[in-house]
Amino acid sequence: MTPKKIKTKIEERSASKDFLKKAEDNYLQMLSAAKDGNFNAAGTLALQCAISSADAICIYEKGVHSVSDDHLDVCDLVGSIPLPDAKEKANILKRVISKKNLVQYERRAMLRPESEELVKAASRFHQWVASNIK
Repeated sequence: MTPKKIKTKIEERSASKDFLKKAEDNYLQMLSAAKDGNFNAAGTLALQCAISSADAICIYEKGVHSVSDDHLDVCDLVGSIPLPDAKEKANILKRVISKKNLVQYERRAMLRPESEELVKAASRFHQWVASNIK
C-alpha cells in the first residue's frame, strides 16, 4: 500500500523560526487565557499553537509544511519526521486537532476540563517542537 500523498508547500528552512514565533505567541496567550478562565479563547489558541508548531517542525526537519484541506494530514507529516518521539508527538497533535470542530464551530462553549486537556496537550507538543528547533 502506498503512503497517502499529503499536499505540501516547500519552504526555506529559515521559515521555521517565523512559524515558531507564531506558535510561541499563541502559546503565551493560551496560558494567559486559561489562567483567566477564558476557556474558548484558550482552546482556540491551543489549536493555533499546535498547528503553527507543527508547521515549524515540518519546515525545520523536512523543508515543507502541510497545505492540505484536511488539518489531520499534518499529523502524518509530523509522524514521518526523523526524530525519536515524532510518532508519539504526532498522536498528541492529532488529539488537539481532533477538537477543531468543538473549539471553532460548535455552538456550545468549551468546558473547563476540555480546555485544560487541550492546553496541556498543545503545551507538550509546542515544548517538544521548541526544544528540537535550534
